Amino acid sequence: MIWSILLLMAVTFERLGELRLARNNTRALMVRGATEVAAGHYPAIVVLHAVWLLGLWLLAWNAPLEMAWIAVFAGLQILRLWTLSTLGRRWTTRIIVIPGETLVMSGPYRFLRHPNYVVVIGEIAVLPLCFDMPLYALIFTLANALILTIRIRAENAALSGLSHAERA
Repeated sequence: MIWSILLLMAVTFERLGELRLARNNTRALMVRGATEVAAGHYPAIVVLHAVWLLGLWLLAWNAPLEMAWIAVFAGLQILRLWTLSTLGRRWTTRIIVIPGETLVMSGPYRFLRHPNYVVVIGEIAVLPLCFDMPLYALIFTLANALILTIRIRAENAALSGLSHAERA
């Protein structure tokens, strides 16, 4: 039970920290002349993630942990850190575009177009599996797929005008 609570606390604090970092980065980007694109679906993303995490707190706080899935989840956290550190101050939870900027093509972006979404897709599915909740994982994975379909199309359209020159 204590390990389940500790895992949920870690994920909750991580998410809250990311929201703060994203808000700060968004503000800084806007000062530099950035614009937000396709903001209409953002509240749905926030609601999905909040309900997903709240539901895990309600249903899994005393569940035994599945160690194999914990290892997968840990791997996703490594990819998350790599992605965030690669983007630095450009990382945000919104679609923010700065005219004239180049796309980041280093770090995990050398291998994946949207590594952050790989992490999000993985977390939505894997964290419930850490608590042996496959139906919960399936339901939220399908809901997440619907929202991410909209999100990735909007982001690809917004980024299509930016250069792919940055390769460092």
